[in-house]
Amino acid sequence: MSALRALDPGVTAGVGPGSATAATSGPPGGPALTSGNLFHPISAEDEEQQPTEIESLCMNCYGNGMTRLLLTKIPFFKEIIVSSFSCEHCGWSNTEIQSAGRIQEQGVRYTLSVRVPEDMNREVVKTDCATARIPELDFEIPAFSQKGALTTVEGLISRAISGLEQDQPARRAKGETMAEKIDEFIAKLKQLKRVDSPFTFIIDDPSGNSFVENPYAPRKDDALVITHYIRTPQQGDMLGLKIEEPEEKSTDPVEDLRNEVLQFSTNCPECNAPATTNMKLVQIPHFKEVIIMATNCENCGHRTNEVKSGGAVEPLGTRITLQITDPSDMTRDILKSETCSVEIPELEFELGMGALGGKFTTLEGLLKDICDLVTRNPFTLGDSSNPDRTEKLEEFNQKLDEIIEGRMKAHFILDDPAGNSYLQNVYAPEEDPEMKVERYKRTFDQNEELGLNDMKTEGYEMELASRR
Repeated sequence: MSALRALDPGVTAGVGPGSATAATSGPPGGPALTSGNLFHPISAEDEEQQPTEIESLCMNCYGNGMTRLLLTKIPFFKEIIVSSFSCEHCGWSNTEIQSAGRIQEQGVRYTLSVRVPEDMNREVVKTDCATARIPELDFEIPAFSQKGALTTVEGLISRAISGLEQDQPARRAKGETMAEKIDEFIAKLKQLKRVDSPFTFIIDDPSGNSFVENPYAPRKDDALVITHYIRTPQQGDMLGLKIEEPEEKSTDPVEDLRNEVLQFSTNCPECNAPATTNMKLVQIPHFKEVIIMATNCENCGHRTNEVKSGGAVEPLGTRITLQITDPSDMTRDILKSETCSVEIPELEFELGMGALGGKFTTLEGLLKDICDLVTRNPFTLGDSSNPDRTEKLEEFNQKLDEIIEGRMKAHFILDDPAGNSYLQNVYAPEEDPEMKVERYKRTFDQNEELGLNDMKTEGYEMELASRR
C-alpha cells in the first residue's frame, strides 16, 4: 500500500478519473508504458519513486485538480499504473489502478482461504473486469461495478461495507424492511474483518490481470490456490475480444488420444482409498510414443507415476551405455520400461527388469529412486540387519551421492531386450560422444521372458480354421 500513500496519504481504495487515463495513453507501443526502467517495485523507502503530476478537471466541482501517476511493479506479478486525483477546491479525491500490460491469454482465479488476521493484510490488485466473491455469505462484487483498485483483502471488504452503508439513512427514513436486512449483512461483513471464523475469498478475472499476494513467495502458499482457465466466448465479448472459433475435432481416435488426458478410477496403493489415475499418450522426441500414467491420492497424499510402451516390442534389443562425466548428465531425460535392467559397474550394482516398474524421469531422479529402493529394503534395517551389511549400504549410498553430485565418474547402462527404453541424447540429431547405443539379437531365454516364443503373428488364421 506504500504506492498509494505516496500518491495520496488519505486514500486507500477507490475509483480514478478518466482524465488520468487519457493522460497516460500516448502512441501505441510508446516508451511510456513499455520501458522497463520506468517501473519500480513498490517501496516507501525508494526516493526515486516519485509520481508524475498532471493538472486535470475535477468531475465534482469542475475546477482544476491534480492527478498523480505512479508507474510501479508488484513483486512476482507485473507492472501497473496507479493514479490518484485530488481537488483542493472541494476536497474530492479518488484512486485507480490500471494494468500496464496486455490482456493475458488466459483468465485467472485466486482462491484464498482466510484463516488468520494476517491474511487480511494481503495485497490485492482487482481490475474493473474482475469479480470478487465470498461464498460463505453468498456475497459478490460483480465485474465492472467498481473501478480497478490496489488495496488489501480488508480494504475490499471495508469498501463494500461503505458502499452498503451509503444509502442506509434514506432507507431507514422510508421505513424499508430492506434496511434491517442490509444492517444484518453489514454486521456479518464486519465479523469477517475480525476473522472470527475462516472464510474463502475468491477473485475471478477473465483478463488475467488481477493478483492476490503470496507472502511466502517464491515458496508455495498452502492457503492460496491459483487457477488459470480458458475464457468463454461470453467473457471474451465482455472484454471486447474476438474469440477464435474452435477447430473441428479430429475423427481419428488415435489423434484424439494424443490430445486428451484420460481418467479412470482406482484405489490408492498405500491407503486403499478411492483415487483417480490420469493417462496420456506422449511422443518422446527422437524415440517413440509412450503412455504415462500418474496417480494422486487426495486422502493420504501418495503419488506415483508409471510408463508403458505405446508401441510393439522392437525386433532387436537395446543396450545404452552412458559415461557420466559431468553433473549436467543428471538432467538427461530417461525412459526405463518394465523390461529394462540397470547396471553401474563401478558400484558392482545391477537392478533387474521389473524393479521400480516403468518410469519416465531424469537420470538423477532414477538414481535417487534406486537409493530409496536399496535403503528401504527390510533386510538392511532393524533387527534383520547386521553391521557388515549396514556399512556396505552406507558406502553404496555415499558413492551414489558422489555420482549424482559429479564427484565420481561412472558408467550407467540400460539393457532392454524389448528395445523400449530411452536415454536422452543432448547432442541430437548428432551423435553423443559420451553415449553408446547397441542393437542386439535376443536370446531364446530373453524371448521366453517376454512371451515371444509362443506368440504367432503370421498364418494363425489357417491354423484356427483347421482346428475348427
